[in-house]
Amino acid sequence: MTPESNGADVPVTADLLEIDSLFTKNELAVRDTVRAFVDTRIRPNIAAWYEDALFPVELVPEMGELGLLGMHLNGYGCPGRSAVEYGLAALELEAGDSGLRTFVSVQGSLAMSAIHKHGSEDQKHQWLPRMAAGEVVGCFGLTEPGAGSDPGSMKTFARREGDDWIINGSKRWIGLASIAQLAIIWTMTDDGVRGFIVPTDTPGFRATPIEPKLSMRASIQCDIELSDVRLPGSALLPGAKGLRGPFECLNEARYGIIWGAMGAARDSYLAALDYSQQRLQFDKPLAGYQLTQEKLVNMALEINKGMLLALQIGRLKEAGKLQPHQISAGKLNNCREAIRICRDARAMLGGNGITLDHPPMRHANNLESVRTYEGTDDVHTLILGNHITGIPAFR
Repeated sequence: MTPESNGADVPVTADLLEIDSLFTKNELAVRDTVRAFVDTRIRPNIAAWYEDALFPVELVPEMGELGLLGMHLNGYGCPGRSAVEYGLAALELEAGDSGLRTFVSVQGSLAMSAIHKHGSEDQKHQWLPRMAAGEVVGCFGLTEPGAGSDPGSMKTFARREGDDWIINGSKRWIGLASIAQLAIIWTMTDDGVRGFIVPTDTPGFRATPIEPKLSMRASIQCDIELSDVRLPGSALLPGAKGLRGPFECLNEARYGIIWGAMGAARDSYLAALDYSQQRLQFDKPLAGYQLTQEKLVNMALEINKGMLLALQIGRLKEAGKLQPHQISAGKLNNCREAIRICRDARAMLGGNGITLDHPPMRHANNLESVRTYEGTDDVHTLILGNHITGIPAFR
């Protein structure tokens, strides 16, 4: 949230509370590096990528070189950055576009985390260094056509046949699957839910991009079909048994969303602020009207509160004290407020706001996906309700 210029030598920033002072020099350095990458490589191109529904695969090795892939993981060629450093990177990436932050999340927080948390040493050494470098792309197959918020009802099944496993089933809304070299696939077995590393060139594996989309257009989401996919016993993730396995990975992804959503919100706020200072109506800038200032104030307040929430959750994570309901609090609040900010910013831009010349409507559309995946608003509300009352109300 560094100051920008409003053309009148008056500092313009979303940081009302000197939140930057709460970050270390290393954290700010990571933030500034990622911000510069977004400014030079994403901002000039994102409107065209979004309009053309194009994911820029050429950025993958660049992100690896910057240390953005598996950023929070230690060892095996991973960068080993702190939770807050990863959060700030997610924020800056999503200020560019949710689709690019989603790539980093799917690669690092989901696919790589599954191997890092639950894989064997051989699996970790085989895959993680190349994934951290961006040489191998991974995806994470949990959601199914009939099992979104209720993954325990998944139909994909893996059966034993000698030393091998045979998988049949389908997955839906799987990010990156059509460009990935490996998929983490979660299935039911006779021993409950288990996870497998599935090379995507395995016979019987097919990924088909879902098109057309009105959200996350500069990203890839796919349907996956698994038809008699045969895997050796070494493909099983030995440390993942039951739904706790995928849920631990989902919480890593949800953590990044808490920060990322505030990036989209900040970018939309700054766009509305700049526009309102330049746009004249009735012979004075829109920013000079009381209703405009009220909207800007409300946006800035929610961004500051969301940043403080993200930072507190990040510090808890670094201390090893973070609880699942706290992740739900951050994901629910920050996504809900971010999409409201983006919509309000779009309205402030009037008719011009529906074009790709301005980012708020693109951000708002993307956030429709972000608030849905890794747990909907309703699911996180019920997680918090269960924590507060002690009564599960999921069924």
